[in-house]
Amino acid sequence: MNRERALKFVLTIVGSLFTASVYPMAMFIRREPALSMLLCVYASLGVFLLLAVRNPSASRSLIAFAAWSSFAHAALMGVQVFRQLISHGELGGVALFAVIGVALIALAPAKQTAQPAVAVALQTP
Repeated sequence: MNRERALKFVLTIVGSLFTASVYPMAMFIRREPALSMLLCVYASLGVFLLLAVRNPSASRSLIAFAAWSSFAHAALMGVQVFRQLISHGELGGVALFAVIGVALIALAPAKQTAQPAVAVALQTP
């Protein structure tokens, strides 16, 4: 039970953080159109992560996507910092996305086992 409660907490925090990216998206829409598009995707993902709080096991794929896309984002940013394409100040973002990915993977709901169709049919009145 504690694991599910921790997952709901993490989903709420990450979902809120991602949804809050609507504000910078609106600010950068003219100056940085590519950044605005990325923030739009994160804002949308944030809304769905907040919806997943109600039933995390039904949103297992969404949680996995959020985790692995966070790893991908962190890896790309890390390479960009290493190649000096972006400033070293962005290492905080690399760490944040890596932590989000680890937390979501570690707390992800277990894969549900499917019942055979015969067992389901016998349980139906």
